[in-house]
Amino acid sequence: MTDTKVSFQALQLANEHRSAYGLRYNDVTRYRKHCANRTHRLRSTLKMTHGKGREFKKMAPLTTDIVRDGHLQLLLFEAERAWAYAQDLIAQSTRPANEGHAGTLRHSATGRFRRSVHWATQLLSHCQALYASSRLSAENLIQATIYTLILNGRFLRYRDDFEDALVQLSVARYLLDELADRTETSRDQALATLFADEIGPEIRYCAHELGREKAYDVDAIVAELAGQHRNDTVEGCESLLQKLKQENDRSGRGEAKKKLQVLMWEGQPIPVRNPELVDVLLKVQEAEAKISDTSRDATEKQGDKKKQRGKSRKGAGSKKGVAAYDGVLSALSDAEEVARKLVEAQQSTNNAGTSAAGTRDVQFVQAYIVFQLLSRRIQRDLLLVSALLSSHQPAAAQNTSKAKKEQVDGRLYPAVVKLLETVIQSLTQMRSLSIVDESPELASAVEARLTFTKARRCFYLAQCYIAVKRYAEAMTLIQHATLHLRETRSTLSTVAGVTTAVDASYPLPSGVVNALDASISEASPNVKKEWFAYNGGTVNGDPKAYQKPLFFDIALNYVQLDMDRLLERAGKVPVKQNKEEVPQPVKSRREEVVRAETPEPPAQARAGLSGLLGGWWGRK
Repeated sequence: MTDTKVSFQALQLANEHRSAYGLRYNDVTRYRKHCANRTHRLRSTLKMTHGKGREFKKMAPLTTDIVRDGHLQLLLFEAERAWAYAQDLIAQSTRPANEGHAGTLRHSATGRFRRSVHWATQLLSHCQALYASSRLSAENLIQATIYTLILNGRFLRYRDDFEDALVQLSVARYLLDELADRTETSRDQALATLFADEIGPEIRYCAHELGREKAYDVDAIVAELAGQHRNDTVEGCESLLQKLKQENDRSGRGEAKKKLQVLMWEGQPIPVRNPELVDVLLKVQEAEAKISDTSRDATEKQGDKKKQRGKSRKGAGSKKGVAAYDGVLSALSDAEEVARKLVEAQQSTNNAGTSAAGTRDVQFVQAYIVFQLLSRRIQRDLLLVSALLSSHQPAAAQNTSKAKKEQVDGRLYPAVVKLLETVIQSLTQMRSLSIVDESPELASAVEARLTFTKARRCFYLAQCYIAVKRYAEAMTLIQHATLHLRETRSTLSTVAGVTTAVDASYPLPSGVVNALDASISEASPNVKKEWFAYNGGTVNGDPKAYQKPLFFDIALNYVQLDMDRLLERAGKVPVKQNKEEVPQPVKSRREEVVRAETPEPPAQARAGLSGLLGGWWGRK
């Protein structure tokens, strides 16, 4: 006999294996095979086989004294295996190819379903015995009870016994609600909410089949039936819930860090109804706490700024800030991947009705996570931009005459432009999100920041062209920056006084817009002055640096070109030529080269009649 504590969470174990081995995409056959392999491994581990070869050895009866968590897992997977087999047979009976023996398949499915309820009942009886001997917690017993009630209620609904099925499912839903309210960890709350959402449509269906007037009001049906039948269905229900509250009060202090903060969007909470999402969002919460600590340290150092000199401390602070944002972005990327897989699974199974009515589904949660990911990425890029520009600020703040002429590092402005490009990309993706498009004020705020960032990009890109003395392109970019800034002011006037979700990640006060406007207004005349001083405002640059194409060198070998006439027409000849002077014709290279005449072959004396008559034919 042993007094070892047993830890067994039926709902958590079933949900993990269902999600990992096929049921997320309704692949019942794969899950049934997984449960079969799992039961075989558990039997071998627990020494619960019937021997080897043909000799059959009867197993010893399973008593409470020898029960461990492995035995409870074996019973759970036996129930899951039989239930998955029943679902597989039901699916086969609905196919047109099996129409001839559909009744046989449904009869076999009923037997497997009944077998799964039998295994679940054995599991519950062992859990009750362990709880009575103080070897099992109240929470574990409640989870085993809920699992058995759900399985039994589904079996009764399959047998068209809607009244008893409605009672069983309503009591299970009541226990799930109590478990979600009284548990201390956000993961357990999401687990209870997930199972409550799954059986909600089944309760509504049973109520509809029974002819209830308000079959859609699941909460009212659960409150009515659970209040009447919970003590009859669950032995010692009130004392069990009271014991659960006492256990959570004792362990609540240590589990405080596992509590997920409420996610808010436009003043309303966002429910997280999946344990996998809770796990990744807890990591995001821990990473965001590091950002708060880093910003707090930076504020304290800034207050003591007069005592600290040099760039080393500032650079170290910016590096810590960027590292903190990188951690948040990594955690948010993992959260977005999990949410995307949940959305894909929901779309592939057409299971859009699992969430409670009037609540935000997993698609909304995914869009919210993507919005937060883009917001943090924008914050990180803006932090890098400010760090780059502030690193050049001390050199520009020295002597005014020398600072203006001082050559800026050629890598500064291209790096700033590259970062602003990524900010524009993030804002464009943010603008296309559904949760942003549904809010006109938020969409206008994102649009204003998009145009403002484009104005900054044009301004700093113009600085890149100024550095290589391409003033025409720089002036064009400055004009584009002016237009973008004008559009920004127009958009900000429509959302004046409205606080949006993007304000925290990308604050855009009027002072920042005015400062950029002043910089652009100051840069425009300066560029014009430098352009005029460089080449007098010529667009093509230095005329002497112009090189004619190779075609002209080739053409002059064959064509006579009157250069004086061309210069006269182009206005390049200031004084006309005297009439007395006769201009010499320009000779081409073909005329200048005097080639030797080809010598004729010597005349040969011809004999015969042709020689005698040669004189008659004009031969000399």
